[in-house]
Amino acid sequence: MQFSEIAYPPKPEKYTYPAKLIGVAIMKRFLSSLVLAACFLCSTNLPFIPHQYRELAQAQTTDELFYTFYGQKIPLNLRRDRIAVSFKPTNTRSRSILPLHLQLQQDLRRGSGNTRNMNNSGFDIDVKPLGENIALVNVPNGTRSSLNSVQQQIQKQSYVKETLPILTRKSGETSREKESEQVIVLPNEIAIGFDRDMSESQRQMVLLRHDLEVIRPLRFSKNRYLVRSKSVSGTEILNVANELAQLSGVQSATPNFIQATSYQQSKLLANLAHLPETPNATQRVEQQLAQLPQPKDTPVEAKLLPLQWHLNSTPKRGQLLGRTDVRATEAWKHSNGGRGVVVAIIDSLIQWDHPDLVKNIYKSGFHADKLPGEEYGWDFSSKGKGDADTRLSSQELALLQAEFQDTFKLPTDQFLKKYQQFADIFKKRSPNASPSEIALYIRNHIRHQISSEFHGTWSAGVIAANSPDKTGVLGVAPNTQILPVRVFGLSGTINSASLIEAIGYAASRNVDVINMSLGGLLPDEGLTEQIFDVLDTNRNLVIIASAGNENLDGVAFPAGIPGVVSVGATNMTGNRTYYSSYGGGLDVVAPGGEIQNGMSGGILTTGGTWLDGFWQGMSVPDSSWGVALDSVGKYVQVQGTSFSAPIVSGVVALMKGEDPKRRLSRDEMVSILKKTATYDGLNLSQADVNRYRLQREVGFGTVVDAPVSRPSGIFAKAKPVSAQEYFFGRGLVNADAAVASVRQK
Repeated sequence: MQFSEIAYPPKPEKYTYPAKLIGVAIMKRFLSSLVLAACFLCSTNLPFIPHQYRELAQAQTTDELFYTFYGQKIPLNLRRDRIAVSFKPTNTRSRSILPLHLQLQQDLRRGSGNTRNMNNSGFDIDVKPLGENIALVNVPNGTRSSLNSVQQQIQKQSYVKETLPILTRKSGETSREKESEQVIVLPNEIAIGFDRDMSESQRQMVLLRHDLEVIRPLRFSKNRYLVRSKSVSGTEILNVANELAQLSGVQSATPNFIQATSYQQSKLLANLAHLPETPNATQRVEQQLAQLPQPKDTPVEAKLLPLQWHLNSTPKRGQLLGRTDVRATEAWKHSNGGRGVVVAIIDSLIQWDHPDLVKNIYKSGFHADKLPGEEYGWDFSSKGKGDADTRLSSQELALLQAEFQDTFKLPTDQFLKKYQQFADIFKKRSPNASPSEIALYIRNHIRHQISSEFHGTWSAGVIAANSPDKTGVLGVAPNTQILPVRVFGLSGTINSASLIEAIGYAASRNVDVINMSLGGLLPDEGLTEQIFDVLDTNRNLVIIASAGNENLDGVAFPAGIPGVVSVGATNMTGNRTYYSSYGGGLDVVAPGGEIQNGMSGGILTTGGTWLDGFWQGMSVPDSSWGVALDSVGKYVQVQGTSFSAPIVSGVVALMKGEDPKRRLSRDEMVSILKKTATYDGLNLSQADVNRYRLQREVGFGTVVDAPVSRPSGIFAKAKPVSAQEYFFGRGLVNADAAVASVRQK
């Protein structure tokens, strides 16, 4: 297949990045020889694999699996108790109307003899969907023989395309968990980027020598392609990618990992699984509002505004306690609310027809590279070329509806019987729990998982909600417009190629801000290079990302990429939240919510389970449940750096609204954001004070081998940063002061 060339505008003068370095392991300090411009050489000769790198790649075994990030090994583990299954296109299957993962589960359980006896090839196992066309199979006993037996049965099914290995990130010895829960599926795909001066014949020679074929060029990106091997599969794809990464003329080569990030949200919401339902949801909210004053003299109003402490904390904290919000209501008085500004939200399901969002949806208009049917953003998570709608599809609703309704309709005995495997796991953890307690935990867990599929809708509401009838919520920038860009499929599935394209797409639509509430991804050279290219080409574009929810010294990827604003999280009392990552790579903080001690401490925003399809055929409860403020989940109270990041994106939108001619560059905007941030109202806990003292004196880190993208700020500079900067960056963003500073320019 020939490489297709895409026309791009001429590259402007190169952007000078801030004095921040990319780090991969905190205690190892810096990547050796980190000079990005010199990582890859351009050569007029045919590419070759240096001898030492060939040995490095060939030495890899299943006991030592890794890929590389700017020369640094990123170690991985192979899961022997789970298999990923890729299905053939659905139009090739006609024998069942069941979703494919349920069809596979049924066929595996039935085996060849209608029993669950191993001798009859039947397995009592669970199959769970992962995104649109992949499922995860849990293998009994976790033994190699079980794995092989299950694989053989899977491959007999006519609707199965292939099985794929599942990897996890290998953690350091001092980490609280020996191995991350994150699921990483390894397909036969590599995202490869070539040096711009490399000729097409040289590129073709690279493909030929490594027996690769091009699946497609990566859209909205220059000289990057998705390729697959014609001769190897499984974990050997790692070897191929590592070899390619060492070739002259190859800028980057990373396996197109399919990552499942839903576990991150599950960990944040785990403690809520024990909470009972709250009866009389509507009446309870009315009682809360009756006790709270509305912020005074705000040009924009909404009934639920007093509950949104991140915009103005005075109604909840009173006049005597310090402010722990971003002073958005004051900023509205001195700004146009972000009018004329567009924020791209790169995230999961964005249900932009929510009543509080639809007013501010951005219509992309005409572009030379306009996608088929494109009107309100694009869904890069769908197979093929994607989809013009970032909202929940009917097929996705069908996958979610049954389990969601089970949690409300089934009595305890029937519910536990249907979800027996889940109940058995919980029973082992809590042997004294009653059946009703176990059922409550599982009900809440399922509801949380399904609610969090609308993570993108949550982020969108934080930025730009504007209740048309004034009965709902408000975003930080209630007059700004949002461009929905979906990259996550169901269960939080995402791959590098889709994210690379999504970032390029957002930039090509001339947005002012890109919000990425997606910390914790594997470090990726191709994605890093794409962000560098986008920043170089768009001098006014501000990219903001969440610092991560791992409570570790070092912000997560991609927040740690130089030029990206990394945002940590604080709670209503002004402390760092228990989950927020920190360190010298942290830029600023904003409210992220903390609901362990009460739902009212969460960030109130727009939800997605209010859709009629979730409640069709059943009575709507009169209680609130999980993170839902109301009985259907039209509004939710959430927590995470995923929501402190969009708060900052909203603040930047307010700032840009006061600079209609875009005179101020990204550097100037970010500089104002940091200079106007403050430590007023913030408090260091004694635990954080002691943690800082220990790190400063002896360099005790929280992570050894788990890769992050920036090193600790304590040792990265000649003089250690202060404890406040270590945990809060430059401080809590102040929308009112930032807007005033822009107006003075």
